Amino acid sequence: MKKIMVVTGTRAEYGLLKNVIRKIETSSKLELQLVVTGTHLVRKFGYTIKEIVDDGFNIVAKIDIVEGDGKSDIIKSMGKLMKEFVEIIEKFAPDILLVLGDRYEILSVSTVATIMNIPIAHIAGGEKTYGANDEQIRHAITKMAHIHFPEAAVYSKNIKNMGEQSFRIHQVGALGIENIKTVKLLNKQELYKELNILMDENTFLMTYHPTTLEHNNFEIDTVLEALSNFGNQIIVTYPNADNGGEYIIKKLEEYQKLHKNIKLVNSLGVQRYLSVMNLCTLVLGNSSSALIEAPYLKKPVINIGNRQEGRLMADNIICCAVDKKEIISAINYALTSKFKAICDKTNSLYGQGNTSSDIVKILEDLRIDEKLLKKKLEWE
Repeated sequence: MKKIMVVTGTRAEYGLLKNVIRKIETSSKLELQLVVTGTHLVRKFGYTIKEIVDDGFNIVAKIDIVEGDGKSDIIKSMGKLMKEFVEIIEKFAPDILLVLGDRYEILSVSTVATIMNIPIAHIAGGEKTYGANDEQIRHAITKMAHIHFPEAAVYSKNIKNMGEQSFRIHQVGALGIENIKTVKLLNKQELYKELNILMDENTFLMTYHPTTLEHNNFEIDTVLEALSNFGNQIIVTYPNADNGGEYIIKKLEEYQKLHKNIKLVNSLGVQRYLSVMNLCTLVLGNSSSALIEAPYLKKPVINIGNRQEGRLMADNIICCAVDKKEIISAINYALTSKFKAICDKTNSLYGQGNTSSDIVKILEDLRIDEKLLKKKLEWE
């Protein structure tokens, strides 16, 4: 059996990986080795390792690394993660490291795997996000990876244009779309029992992450000023533990004390997050989920700022600058019957939801040989 080591460091990442992890676990040809790190182990961010345990997965190792959100804190966390991950690799000797995305935790473990000659399978490469240093991290992981699972045709092309050989690239669609099709979504009454929040037809859903390539972290101030013009109930989830995240959390907590319509939740989990998205009237912020899952659910989206600049944008997405007037105008337009009619006709740009089965089948059939391990640049 091939030993597949999967590393997860955030709630969102785990939510996307869950179906893949389950199918690896039940495969007769693969052995799951699940490693948990990052904000999963931090109380402030919901201690989301509990969700992983509740899902019944066996965790072979935990690496507690988060010390703060300053740039030097993140680098220290990366160093600690790399040091401890070496020992985990030596102990469990995985055949393949499977990772998703573009965060510093994934860069750290991918670097270790590269030096220790462990082939890497990377989900969601080839994407572009010019507003965050995820951009550089994602492409760095692509150049370390041996197998690529991009989410759309244009991202496959981007990987090919980086000199990656065609046989390594497998376009599989987005795991977020598969989640919508496979997760049992909760109704208003069930969500009320879970969150003590009663959804209505005017509820907004917001997630706002730090834009790590900007010169300041004060964007959230402008966003909240714009939202003060709306009395809608707004369910807000915590940002990532990136540089500037602590400031965003502080501002959200202060804002919640003064505005009863704000419901701040440190982590919703996959089922509750998608259920809220399914029932809300508007999604706003700068999260990739608004660009991938929300179009499938045909929800109006306000994408604020340039954190996601470069990604595919469906017809249901309105992009605006971090400017109070622009945000207010965008929200008002998104709530019109004219724009909702546009959303109703929106099509997903990220596949139709067979992603995890395709990934696991490729891993099962993968030959770990010289052709796989010795990477070559190839341009047509």
